[in-house]
Amino acid sequence: MATETISVWNPATEEHITDVRSFTADDVYDAIGAAVTAQRKWMKLPMAQRQQFLNDIADTVLVHRDELARLESTDVGKPIHAATAEVEGVAACFRYYAGALDKVHGDAITLDDGISLTFHEPIGVIGVITPWNFPLPIASWNIAPALAAGNAVIVKPASMTPLSTTRLGELIAGISPVKGLFQVVTGSGSIAGGALIDDPRVGKISFTGSTEVGQSILRSSATTMKRVTLELGGKSANLVFEDADVKAAAQAAPGAVFDNSGQDCCARSRILVQRSVLGEFVGEFIEATRALKLGDPNSPDTDLGPLVSAEHHRAVSEFLTEDQHYLYRGETPDAPGHWLAPQIILDETGKSRAAVDEIFGPVAVIIPFDTEDDAVRIANDSIYGLSGSIWSRDVARALRVSRQVQSGTLSVNSNSSIRVQTPFGGFKQSGMGRELGLEGLLGYTELKTVFVKTEE
Repeated sequence: MATETISVWNPATEEHITDVRSFTADDVYDAIGAAVTAQRKWMKLPMAQRQQFLNDIADTVLVHRDELARLESTDVGKPIHAATAEVEGVAACFRYYAGALDKVHGDAITLDDGISLTFHEPIGVIGVITPWNFPLPIASWNIAPALAAGNAVIVKPASMTPLSTTRLGELIAGISPVKGLFQVVTGSGSIAGGALIDDPRVGKISFTGSTEVGQSILRSSATTMKRVTLELGGKSANLVFEDADVKAAAQAAPGAVFDNSGQDCCARSRILVQRSVLGEFVGEFIEATRALKLGDPNSPDTDLGPLVSAEHHRAVSEFLTEDQHYLYRGETPDAPGHWLAPQIILDETGKSRAAVDEIFGPVAVIIPFDTEDDAVRIANDSIYGLSGSIWSRDVARALRVSRQVQSGTLSVNSNSSIRVQTPFGGFKQSGMGRELGLEGLLGYTELKTVFVKTEE
C-alpha cells in the first residue's frame, strides 16, 4: 500500500513545494511506543549529559540557521529576516532550558513527626501540536522545557507548514543520545493529532491554535485525564492614553498588529485611543503603516508577506465589508500569492464583528475612549485575554490599568509579549497553563510528596 501524503504549497507563489508523509494512527502509536522506551532511558542520564544535549541542539540549530529560515519563510510566507530571527530565538530557547534544567528544586517541609520532601518528576511522553503561523518558535517553547524536565516529545506540526519542524526533527535525531526521544509526526490534525490525544501513554498535550480546536482537545483529553497546556485565540487591546508618547505608540503600532501579516494570536488588533489624541495617533499610525513594504519574502527589505493560504485569505476578507469606516486601505499586489495589504478601520462602538472576533490578518480596528474606566471596560469586553499594551507616561496609571486588564501578558510602553525567561499564556478563552520561563518547565513535571517519619 502506498504511503499517503499531504501537499505543501508556497503562499507567495501558489507553487507546489513538496509532499510530506501523512502518518496514520498506527504510525503514531508506534512512535509513542518508541517514545515511552526512550523516556525511561533519558530521565536516568546524568544531568550534565542532558544539559549538554540541549546545548548541542542550540548549536546545531545555529549551524543550520539559514536552511531552517528558508524553509520557514517559504512554507509560511514570512519575510526571510523575520524567519532568521525566529530561528535564532529557537537556539536561545534550547540554551535557556539547558541552563534551567538544574535550577528546579523541590522543598523540604519540616513537620512535628518528620519531614516531607517534594520532587518535580517528568510526566513521561509529551504530545505537542503546533500552529502554522510560527512553527519553529512555538515548537521550541515546548520541546526544550519538556526535554529539560526529563520527558520524551512527539511534535505534530500544522499540515500546511510542516517543513521546518520536520527538518528540526532530523537534525535532533542525528545528535540524540537516545533513539526515539524526539520525533515529528506529520499529517492531519484529526488523525495524527487525534492519535496523540487519545493514547493513554501520552501524559500531556500542549496545543497552540484556535479556541474552538482547543476546546475540543480539552474535552477529548478528559477521557485519559491528560495534562494540557492550551495557547489559543486572542483579540489583544493596545491602550493609548493622552499622556503617552503618542508618536512613539503610533509608530510602534504597525508592528504590533501587522507583523507576520497579522497572523499572530498576540496581535494588538484592537487599538483603544483616548479621544483627545485620536487625530494625532491616526495620522502617525497611517504614515507608519504606509512605510511597510508588502512583497517577496526573500527580499531583505520586505516587511510583510502573504497570508498562509487561499482559504485563510477568504476568511480574513469576509471581515472587510463595505459598511466599515476605513481610515486606510493598502494596495494589494495583483500577482500570484495570497496577498492582503494592511487595513485600518475606525469603530466608535467597538461592537462590530471586526472589533470583536479574531481576524488573524492585517486588519486593525481603532476604538476611541474618553476615560480610564472606559478604556478598561472596553479592553475587558472580550472572550479573550492573551496579550496587550498600555501606553502612558504616568507610571501609577500604567500599573493601575495593568492590574485591571484581564490579560495574561501585558507590556507598558512596548508591544513585546514574548521573552524566553518569562511565563506566557492567556486568561479566559485564550487558554490555560503557561509556556516559557521556569513556569514552562514546571508545567512538564508532576509534583510528588514523600513523607519521612523521624519520630521514634
